[in-house]
Amino acid sequence: MIYENGKTGDIRIAYIGGGSRGWAWKFMTDLAIEPSMSGTIILYDIDQEAAKANEIIGNKVNARSDSVGKWNYIVADSLKAALTGCDFVVISILPGTFDEMESDVHLPERLGIYQSVGDTAGPGGMIRALRTLPMFVEIGEAIREYAPNAWVVNYTNPMSLCIQILYDVFPGIKAFGCCHEVFGTQRVLADICSLKLGIKDIQRREIIVNVQGINHFTWFSEAFYQGIDLFPIYEEFIDGHYEEGFDDPDRNWANSTFCCAHRVKFDLFRRYGMIAAAGDRHLAEFMPGDWYLNDPETVESWKFGLTTVQWRKRNLEEKLEKSKKLVSGEMDVDMEPSGEEGILLIKALTGLDRLVSNVNLPNTGQCPDLPLGSVVETNAVFYKDHVRPVSAGALPEGIRNLILPHLENHKRILQASKTYDRTLVVEAFMRDPLVRAKCRDKEAIVRLVDDMIRNTQKYLPEGWNK
Repeated sequence: MIYENGKTGDIRIAYIGGGSRGWAWKFMTDLAIEPSMSGTIILYDIDQEAAKANEIIGNKVNARSDSVGKWNYIVADSLKAALTGCDFVVISILPGTFDEMESDVHLPERLGIYQSVGDTAGPGGMIRALRTLPMFVEIGEAIREYAPNAWVVNYTNPMSLCIQILYDVFPGIKAFGCCHEVFGTQRVLADICSLKLGIKDIQRREIIVNVQGINHFTWFSEAFYQGIDLFPIYEEFIDGHYEEGFDDPDRNWANSTFCCAHRVKFDLFRRYGMIAAAGDRHLAEFMPGDWYLNDPETVESWKFGLTTVQWRKRNLEEKLEKSKKLVSGEMDVDMEPSGEEGILLIKALTGLDRLVSNVNLPNTGQCPDLPLGSVVETNAVFYKDHVRPVSAGALPEGIRNLILPHLENHKRILQASKTYDRTLVVEAFMRDPLVRAKCRDKEAIVRLVDDMIRNTQKYLPEGWNK
């Protein structure tokens, strides 16, 4: 990297999954509106045509007059070509297709098990992990071989297991996982704070929080705005709005498959006294299956949605059409910040800034009452070539007991991915809170595991054929 006048140039970022539709365009925008960095983005994807489309789109963004961060986009035809000489690696891949995800999410419904996302916890998250982890073994080995000193930024789910396997494959890797779920809860607190205090335009970055837990099941033990403790304000708001929730007109749960009225958060606060800090769709999947996901009517009563895979397929068709229009010049990428912090973290790691943000890293003591080595989500300090986890403190026993079964299942699924042991997968299913509350018939669960593995066989190693 070249430093001059408070700027860096010639940064090389390998983007694995560089044919992404949607998220890649946000990444391009965030790079384009950051004036202090420039360089080259090397796009690698098993769908090379998709990567070539993003090469065209990225270079169109770079040529715009309102693009102040200048980046050249090129396509690589191998991991070796993408990684060699890079300073950063960004991983954002879809493991398999939405056909496999359709089985992940919807096949368990035959046992009355509903999933609102299906990419992290529950049966869907576990089977998704089985096809994702071998891909991350290959990626981790390639990073060890061709880019051992690069910083690795992962956005792929299931986040915790993706980070875990990277460190298993290459213990010296410098990898962390980024997730925006915490940001959404900060926005909720900012909006409630504005309403209760009569202060306009409070920004979510002004809400200072202590982050604890695991990805998509994170919690705030503290939250402040300019020294004001937000817990009493949050509790008072919940007491007055528990039934209707918080319906932000700009993010109304009834108008989007991803939004919610935050009633699950409100209920968890009443039960456990801490602020659950992820979208309700994710939080619900970590809890017993008869609480928030008992059936579609229950989901509706809690004012969040089941993100069906049919919706994802329709959305992909729209993105494919948008990609064609962006390539042809019929449309332009919207130059609006994504709200993600990945680019800011890269900026801090180059030495241009210092930043505190929530990330996923192996537990080296930042969560003292969770197993060492397990991947946890806490705040960390980012500065020149360093990421330092911030001590988050101990969790209340009730919340710790909610998290531990999921960490145990992470170990089972990680081991199953290495040994092709179906009994570990069955055991993980039977110990998952979603499943346990809905079905304890081992034979039915074995059949479900077998069918779900069969439906994703195309993306599994040969060892699963036994």
